[in-house]
Amino acid sequence: MKRSLSLTLVATAVIAALGAGYLAGSRHTPTSETVAAAPTASGDGGGQRKILYYRNPMGLPDTSPTPKKDSMGMDYIPVYEGDEPDDAGVVKVSPARVQTLGVKTAVVEKAELEAAVRAVGRVEVNERAVAEVAPKFEGWIEKLYVNATGDPVRRGQPLFSVYSPELVSAQKELSIAQDLKLDTPGADPAARDSARRLAEAARERLRNWDVGAPGGQVAHRLTFTSPVNGVVLEKKAVEGMRFAPGMSIFRVADLSTVWVIADVYEQDLARVKVGQKADVVIDAFPNRSFEAKVTYLYPTLNAPTRTTPVRLELANRDGLLRPGMFAHVDLATGGTTARLAVPNSAIIDTGSRQVVLVALDEGKFKPQPVKLGLRGTDKVEILDGLKEGDKVVVAANFLIDAESNLKAALGNFSDGEAKAQGTGGEAAGKQFHAIGKLDSIDVTAGTVSISHQAIPELKWPAMTMDFNLASPNVVKGIAPGTPIRFDFEQRGPGEFAIVSMAPEMAGHGGH
Repeated sequence: MKRSLSLTLVATAVIAALGAGYLAGSRHTPTSETVAAAPTASGDGGGQRKILYYRNPMGLPDTSPTPKKDSMGMDYIPVYEGDEPDDAGVVKVSPARVQTLGVKTAVVEKAELEAAVRAVGRVEVNERAVAEVAPKFEGWIEKLYVNATGDPVRRGQPLFSVYSPELVSAQKELSIAQDLKLDTPGADPAARDSARRLAEAARERLRNWDVGAPGGQVAHRLTFTSPVNGVVLEKKAVEGMRFAPGMSIFRVADLSTVWVIADVYEQDLARVKVGQKADVVIDAFPNRSFEAKVTYLYPTLNAPTRTTPVRLELANRDGLLRPGMFAHVDLATGGTTARLAVPNSAIIDTGSRQVVLVALDEGKFKPQPVKLGLRGTDKVEILDGLKEGDKVVVAANFLIDAESNLKAALGNFSDGEAKAQGTGGEAAGKQFHAIGKLDSIDVTAGTVSISHQAIPELKWPAMTMDFNLASPNVVKGIAPGTPIRFDFEQRGPGEFAIVSMAPEMAGHGGH
């Protein structure tokens, strides 16, 4: 009985001791070492990954050892162990993030580029197949046989008939000269010579007017016919109208072949040659392609548009193509030469240079400047910067590039950090002086936001950033918006605390 009572008392004492230890532990305030080791995150495979620091979400060169917000209220982004940028600009991305971003890669290889020069143009009449009907003498139009613009005509088809006193007079002179019997014996030689000259003059005038007098017959009316197969583009004839010598009465065009005048940009002219094949697509027939050939490169350049007209010729046997239609022209220029190429989506064009992201081992990606050559439909030629067999990112490369661009800002910050700590590894604590303006005060968090001037010693540009306060008394009596001069010291990686602050007097140059 006594033994049982003793065991009960011992068990009660142990439970009480454990409870007291738990209460003491729960009331214990964590040390700075405990806080620093706290932030971790689950990595791949369920392990824990340590958070090294938190970086500015806008890429500014300031970090924080603890979670915080920037001046616009955005949360700082955690940087995990293994994801920090290295000295070569390489960015490491965990497999989980690679999958989340949807990163895809492609192998750099040689391929035949389906390169094409694309241009826009318009269908125009083949100028070599246009005929004008213009009488060379004066007269009147008596009858029209084709009386509408756009009517189709055949070679030799009557267009209109005319009456001309000059024409009738010339024909009669020829007829009279031919009817004279001057070859009889005893005829006056002078009269015979005059008749011969009269006939020759009449024939010459008729030849000049492109008119004949078959059999010496006088035709009071002359009918003009179409010189080509085609359509009437222009008609000025009206029955009863008087016309002058050389006046264009009809304009007829053969549209069995047409021209396409395309405007090619200046940078593509070296890739266009006479005799080159091309595909033409007309808006009216979007599902049909017409074969064409380059026949001429015009010697002029349109300065405002930086384009040169290029003439292409194509058949129009079905009469589907009409002058004035809008055309899209593709000139194949790639050839059959295999070139080192990557997909177009792999190129990140910054404006001043072109970059690709090379995929390395273990989830690392390195920005690589490249020199581009011929651009194809799906791929672009690489002249320098890559070799066959390299892997480049073709999807989500802009997201990874954003991480890479952060490296430069963090590198500048690290330089200043190293200078603050000294090259020999002495403890942080060196003080720096700066001039700026107090933007805001957060008493609860013990921080201030300051727009400061450049700090050459740390290689910091002029910017707005948050500082910790060594003591609330540092900002006592200083209101937001006040120009200030202040001293601060580094107390840890990315942690800077202001130790003194005073209003900046007007005209004071600092010290």
